[in-house]
Amino acid sequence: MVFLTNPPPAGIYIHIPFCARKCLYCDFYSITNLSRRNTFLDALFLEITATKSLLSFDSLYIGGGTPSILPADQIGRIIDRISGQFNLDGSAEITLEVNPGTVTLESLKAYRKSGVTRLNIGVQSFQDSRLGWLGRMHSADAAKDAILWARAAGFDQIGMDLIYGLPGQSRKAWLADLHQAISFDPEHLSCYMLTCEPETPLDRMRQRQEFKAMTDEDVCGLFETTVTELSRHGYPLYEISNFARKDNSPDANRSRHNQKYWTDASYLGFGPAAHSYLSPVRYRNHRDISAYISDLNSRTFPIAEKETLSREQQLMETVFLGLRTLEGISIRRFEEKSDRPFNIVFQDLLTDPELKELITLTPEHCSLTLQGMMVLDAIAGMFVDRI
Repeated sequence: MVFLTNPPPAGIYIHIPFCARKCLYCDFYSITNLSRRNTFLDALFLEITATKSLLSFDSLYIGGGTPSILPADQIGRIIDRISGQFNLDGSAEITLEVNPGTVTLESLKAYRKSGVTRLNIGVQSFQDSRLGWLGRMHSADAAKDAILWARAAGFDQIGMDLIYGLPGQSRKAWLADLHQAISFDPEHLSCYMLTCEPETPLDRMRQRQEFKAMTDEDVCGLFETTVTELSRHGYPLYEISNFARKDNSPDANRSRHNQKYWTDASYLGFGPAAHSYLSPVRYRNHRDISAYISDLNSRTFPIAEKETLSREQQLMETVFLGLRTLEGISIRRFEEKSDRPFNIVFQDLLTDPELKELITLTPEHCSLTLQGMMVLDAIAGMFVDRI
């Protein structure tokens, strides 16, 4: 497989498909049979070695699953293999997802030594009752320990994941989680709304009416609280779920890798269920570790789906993903792809007095206000309908 294009720099994603236990809400592909780790790594290295690219890369993201199930020597082998195979910038952002309860001070020091430059810690909540309901294996104290150990191990780029919108969650309870997270002075926070993804245990619980989901109005209230409170403490929103500590420059602590997904940048994905994208082509690997390993052992790329996006589909993604971000849709990028003036295509939306408080327009970008982001899907649908 050969990928050909020119800069800007692309990203690489590695999917580690192992978890000690599946969380109720998670729909990412993972298995709990840890005995397959070595055969998976053998297949992963075959996939990496067989992939050729003339792209340059400035980010490597190792996600899952629970990548911190793998010891540092195996994570280091992955980083070394990527560095040897691809043109990975010497100052690349190399992120590892870790879960509290799977790391120690010693293991985090070893990850740092192996080449990891950034940690993303799956905290989700600092309240044991919430963690238990979500099916998380760690405690609030374990989360706090992991954060403190990460600093002690020398990491100066630490992100945390938090979840809001849990049944019965009050504004006060959510603020307690936010303030606890802020107290550790992380560089990055990702705050995700709880969603019932199809075929997850959480969705089956919902269908059996085992809990009462939070209303849209209450979730919007918590979203507004999140944006306002984090901004007040120096963490402005830069994407609908992501907040970066504002230091010397506005984007200093943003996730370099994740921004590629929102800006039409290229990326390669390795591992089961991983996606690759080189405009206008997208690939997805088998969402099954057995099929993934079998194909690679047969010297076949483990591609389950391949799609060439039409110009219309590319424009739809430019609009929808752009509206998720603080900057919004790049008018120049839209017009380059569509050969049509942005202001003409969306004239009725941009001049609709009822949308005036929801949409902001500058010569370079079209973005949503905080109120607009609360109804992102509805507004994005209006834009998409006019493409």
